[in-house]
Amino acid sequence: MAIAVVTDSTAYLPPGCARRYAVRSVPLHVSVDGAGALDEPDFGPGELARAFARTHRVTTSGAAPEEFAAAYRAALDAGADGVVSVHLSRNLSGTWQAARLAASEVDPERIAVVDSRSAAMGLGFSVLAAAEVARTGGSLAEVERAAAATAARTTTLFSVQTLEHLRRGGRIGTAAALLGTALAIKPLLHVREGRIEALEKVRTSARATNRMVDVSLKAAGAGAVALAVHHLAAPHRAQELADRFRTELGERLECVVSEVGAVIGAHIGPGAVGVVVLPGGWRSGA
Repeated sequence: MAIAVVTDSTAYLPPGCARRYAVRSVPLHVSVDGAGALDEPDFGPGELARAFARTHRVTTSGAAPEEFAAAYRAALDAGADGVVSVHLSRNLSGTWQAARLAASEVDPERIAVVDSRSAAMGLGFSVLAAAEVARTGGSLAEVERAAAATAARTTTLFSVQTLEHLRRGGRIGTAAALLGTALAIKPLLHVREGRIEALEKVRTSARATNRMVDVSLKAAGAGAVALAVHHLAAPHRAQELADRFRTELGERLECVVSEVGAVIGAHIGPGAVGVVVLPGGWRSGA
């Protein structure tokens, strides 16, 4: 593969995809009660749920530039002509900036860093699109363009049981979080230009789920569509959502259901569910 693809551990790619496409993943980190940082893959959603149940404080941190630099050097040393590195939104994490610093240190002419402006499979679909173009012999510019174009086509929606986790992590304003809690609002949230914003204010999880389905179906369009249903400690709700999409979209749907890892999960909390929609599917590239 002439162009290597690198991402971070919040892409949450479907099982086997990273190995199939030789995607390198740099882990982000999780800490419990201020203890030493753990790599995200070593602290799964089950451990996160137990930490929340015991009222432990869970914090997250990005990868350091030297961690990205090591991944880039390994890819280039293995024979890659260049690297496209695709990461979660710069407005949600310092990961993109760390990757940029590493690229400038290692080889800025042969390493392109892309901001997916999303996370989870909002990032993952961009990674897969880039890897598919790389697999077919695409140039550095073509692989970078596939990642960016795919990111621009995704719609990311989610609903949480409480806004408190987002508030603690600084991902949503304190005033909005406190108001939502006081009024018992469970808003339908979305990622817009890389930031988490309220799309609609509703008062029950059921209404938020119904609106999530409505908005997702509109975003799916009339053709083929790739869709990911994410959750944290809510497998039954996630499966019900996936079943509704399969009924509505039929054979034109490619759907994956997965539980998010600890870095994203720490900010959305148990019971959260989300949907990422990519009209046209990720194999269409740019």
